[in-house]
Amino acid sequence: MSSSTDREDKFLPSPAVHRTPQQHALSKIVSAIAFYWIASLSVVFLNKTILSGSEFKFPFPLFVTLFQLVVALILLVVSGHLGKRNRTFSMVPPFEFDPEVARKIAPLSVVYVLMLTLNNLCLQLVEVTFYQVARSLSIFFNILFTFTMLRQTTSPAAVFSCAIVVLGFFVGSYGETNFSWPGLLAGVGSSIFVALYGIYVKKTLALVDNNQWKLLHYNTSISILLLLPLVLFSGELSEIWAEVYFLGDLGFWFLMTLTGVAGFLINTAMFLQIKYTTALTNTISGTAKSCVQTLLAMVFYQNPISAMNGFGIFLSLFGSGLYSWVRYTEMQRK
Repeated sequence: MSSSTDREDKFLPSPAVHRTPQQHALSKIVSAIAFYWIASLSVVFLNKTILSGSEFKFPFPLFVTLFQLVVALILLVVSGHLGKRNRTFSMVPPFEFDPEVARKIAPLSVVYVLMLTLNNLCLQLVEVTFYQVARSLSIFFNILFTFTMLRQTTSPAAVFSCAIVVLGFFVGSYGETNFSWPGLLAGVGSSIFVALYGIYVKKTLALVDNNQWKLLHYNTSISILLLLPLVLFSGELSEIWAEVYFLGDLGFWFLMTLTGVAGFLINTAMFLQIKYTTALTNTISGTAKSCVQTLLAMVFYQNPISAMNGFGIFLSLFGSGLYSWVRYTEMQRK
């Protein structure tokens, strides 16, 4: 399920909130960061396990994406209902769906569906160690679309950071041992829609009083409606029915549900990390998490990595971290 700091792991963009400086207990800060790391890493590794790496190998990215969105919507509705009585869930507003508002948010949902589906397809087709490289071009496309669609320029330092990421993309792709053109193209496609998603979010938040949870209500609901016909006409359902022998296994459905829950939890984790930490901590946390994700993939999946592939991964991670740092310092100056 869902950063410029690994935005594939998130179902929502970072909340557009302005916080006054506030001191928080160290335990809360550490807990928020740990929760974010666990949720974010879980999304990637659980999706990889479902799509291509377990006894329940289930290579149907459209159906997996649809199922995860349905789980997320159920959790949103339940959380919104509980929020009326319990302060723990009070940040989630009651579910609402205005058809007129939904019509205006629909373009965002189209981008969202393509982003999630291509992300899962990429994860299915490439090694987790190469996954970060395959999707690293989101920074490049973010700069490109910011200029072409919003007419906003990017500083030379940020462009230089982006150039390092692009170099890492090409070096890492050339050195990838288990190279996959479809996987690479899915990663590039996902990067395009990650960049577009951030831009469309800025345009649509005002429609829901700048409330990210309300946007998630609409976005998840519309995305389910968009994905349903795609799943029906893609042929995945007939393939699942004909080829998947473990549909009656509760362990499989538990794992599928767990991926949906992890995708939902990443939103809460993002909000808590932003609430209890600084922008700089968010930047460092996201970059460090990407490094750990790559290292864990090497350990768990024992992906073969050539020297050139490793150097490409390093360049992508370094460039992404540098870009985040540059953007942070620019925000501080403003």
